[in-house]
Formats: sequence, C-alpha cells, structure tokens
Amino acid sequence: MTDLFTTIVSSPVAKRVGVPQPTRLRRYEPGLPLCEGPVLVAGGGRFAEGIASWLARAGVATVSTAADAEGKIGAVVLDLSAAADPGELDQLRLLGAPAVKALKRNGRVVVIGTDPATLTDVAEVTTQRALEGAVRSLGKELRAGATANLVLAQGDAPDGVRSAVEFFLSGRSAYVDGQVVRVDESTSGEVDALRPLEGKVAVVTGAARGIGAEIATVLARDGATVVAVDVPAAGDALARVANEVKGTALQLDVTSDDAGRRIVEHATARHGGLDIVVHNAGITRDKLFVNMDDARWRSVMDVNLRSVLRMNDAILGEGGLADGGRIVCVASIAGIAGNRGQTNYGASKAGVIGLVTALSRQVADRGITVNAVAPGFIETEMTARIPFATREIGRRMNSLQQGGQPKDVAETIAWFVQPGAAAVTGQVVRVCGQSLLGA
Repeated sequence: MTDLFTTIVSSPVAKRVGVPQPTRLRRYEPGLPLCEGPVLVAGGGRFAEGIASWLARAGVATVSTAADAEGKIGAVVLDLSAAADPGELDQLRLLGAPAVKALKRNGRVVVIGTDPATLTDVAEVTTQRALEGAVRSLGKELRAGATANLVLAQGDAPDGVRSAVEFFLSGRSAYVDGQVVRVDESTSGEVDALRPLEGKVAVVTGAARGIGAEIATVLARDGATVVAVDVPAAGDALARVANEVKGTALQLDVTSDDAGRRIVEHATARHGGLDIVVHNAGITRDKLFVNMDDARWRSVMDVNLRSVLRMNDAILGEGGLADGGRIVCVASIAGIAGNRGQTNYGASKAGVIGLVTALSRQVADRGITVNAVAPGFIETEMTARIPFATREIGRRMNSLQQGGQPKDVAETIAWFVQPGAAAVTGQVVRVCGQSLLGA
C-alpha cells in the first residue's frame, strides 16, 4: 500500500537532499532463500555449532568472522548463551560491530542468550539480562530494513532455539524488530519446510477481511485446512475468503454463548478435528475515558476479551482442540503501551496478554502452546481512515520507518503454530517494526 508520505520522500528531489528512504522489506515467499548472503555464526555458546550445521544442511553458507566473507553478509547469529560475567559481553561488540557494518539491506542480527529466570548466580543473571538492553538498542540503530532480535533459551534442547532463529532470519519476521522470545526444552520432529501445517485444521475468527483474511491465506499456503469465521453480516466477504483458501466458512457471532461449541462441532464434523485456533476477531469503539459510555466499553470487552474466554472453555473441552494444538491471540501494542482514547481497547488487549500468560501454564501438560502477537501500525482499511497527520506519524514512529502489512502479522502467527515452535509458549511478539511506543 503506497501512501502520500512514501511518494513524497521517494521523489528525486527528496533523494537528492538526503531525506531518509523507507526500505522495501524482504518478505517471505515459498521457495525463497532463508536469507540473502552468508550468515556469520559466532560466540562460542552451546548452540552455535548446531546452528552452523543446520544452516549448512539448509544450503546457507556460514562464516565465523566478517573478514571471512567475500563482500556483504546476510545475517549475524551471535551465541552468547554461555556468557557468565559482564566482561564477556565484550564479545557482543568485538564480534558484532564489524559484522553489522558488513550487513546487506534487510540484514538480520539474532543474539542467543540464556533466560535469566532460569539462573541463580548474580553475575550470570546480570550478564544475560544485559543482552536485552543491547539488542533492543541495536534494533533502533540498524537501517536499510535490518532487524535485531533476541532468543533466550530455558535449557539445552536445540529445537526451539533453531526454530526461533529460523523465524528471525527469514522474511517471515520482516516487521518484527527488537523482540525477545523465550524457548523451553520442548522438542519437535522434522517438518516440511514449504508446508509445515500439512494435515492441520485451523480456525481463524474475524476472517472476512483485513488481517484475519491474510491469516487464513497464509495458514492455507502453509498447508492447513482453514475454517474462516465471522459475523453473518460479513457473509459474502467470508465466503470469498473461504473459497480462496479452499476451506469452509462458519458464520457466527463470537460473543454468543454457543460460539465455542459451534466452532468445535464444525471443525470436527467437516474436517475431522481441530489443531489450531487463532482468536483474531476484534473491534474498536474509541472515546476519551471521561466520555466513555457503557455501550462502547462493554462491546469492546465482550468481543475482544470475554468471547475468547468463553470460546476457550469449549475449545479446550472434550472433543475440542487436539493435544499438541496451538492457540494464538491477536493482542495490540495498545495493550502494552496504551493509546489515547482507547482505555476500553487497551484494557481488552492487555487482558488478552494476561490470558496468554495464565492459559499457557494450564494447558502445558497437553503439549498445547498459547501465544499472542501484538501488532503496531498495520496498513489496513481501518488505518487508511485515520486523519492524515496522525496516520503519517503512526507509520514512521518505529525503527523501520514504515507501516507493516497484514501479512507480517499472519507470518508471525504461522510461525507460532508450526510444529517446530513447540518450545515457544506464553509469549507475546510485537509485530510493529520496533514501535517507539512501549518497550
């Protein structure tokens, strides 16, 4: 989606006077290389050797220093998971700085650490916690579409680390920057790289348009059979989406008491089971807090939050979501940083984040993961209606200096629901280009 600001700053005159140019981001398409150019893998932690071997098997060249590469490099993976003293953080600078200078456009920096919550030694906790500040700050310095993200391991099992590193290296994470993902010791088998969701049945609520329609499209592309859910008033658009992804449509109001039961019945009767649920349906009814009326407050809470709780009761009941299943909720940076005129919306989305934290623990023994994405400024019909000045500020207030696309949200969800992401649960990943609002 081209906007007026991008048109202006991309003009020959703007380029001649040195106006910063938003970079065209490298987004995932099946069959494209994992990243462009060799990957520098260094740091000496417990995962580096395995990451280098995995990249080699995937046909990606690796180097151990920037000087070893012939020209620019596509990505940097620094494994500092063994760093136990602040003095060892020098590796981040000594290894990383020359590599960052050699990054290509849309380059990637991925740092691997150990989750400080799993450590007891004060020096180790201090050192590993320092990585988060460094990575978030680096993300704000990178240019030309490059991103920096941090993977924190909660054990020694490599599957979760490898899956997270793959996501951050790939075009799936084009609009994910300055984020921290914790991975536990859950393991996963090998999956088809092009169709990792083959044989899975996925339900997507709010699927008739915008982000929901794109989620349905991406999950179907990755092999899932999709049940597209939306209100009866959106029936025509919903049918089009379901037909395009070769799935089925289910018209219902997610706030109805029987919504969860009807979803389970449809998925099992039509497709034989239920493996993935994406709670995407949501509304906004903005008003300053002192002028907020009962209808605006209650409708947002009911659609965005209470409906998810009610539906999950049925979805997680007998005959519902399979063991090893996936639940993903669409939150918002408004639930993290707040937003003027959105106390109702911010409360509902912060509640969703709380739901993810609590529910992920309750269903862990079934191998079910529960995660959330928190989109920032995403280019949709809704954001196109925002007043010009507010819209342009929203687009630029992030490290990538542009708005994201619905596909960026969908790709992060598609990673969460992959079998390879079994080690990722209770997490919230912001898809916001490292928005300057919030952490």
